[in-house]
Amino acid sequence: MSQPQSFDQLPRYVRVRSEPDAAFVEFDFAIGYPDLFVELVLPQAAFASFCEQNRVRHMDAQMADAIDADMEKWRYGESRGQAD
Repeated sequence: MSQPQSFDQLPRYVRVRSEPDAAFVEFDFAIGYPDLFVELVLPQAAFASFCEQNRVRHMDAQMADAIDADMEKWRYGESRGQAD
């Protein structure tokens, strides 16, 4: 049986929501579970420092799409868009 990870060992995830050239970076930040996140805003330089200090993993499109689909499932139910 493997040992549970300590809090410091849990992966950290970032999903940027703002445009690349925006003065402030709007992003989602998660620890351990990419689908449980907080929304944050930082200036560009502070965001870069934040990412470095937290050793973040940037979410790829596939991960972001899976999280969005799961959020819609919880919001609208599994049968959304299906014919009854």
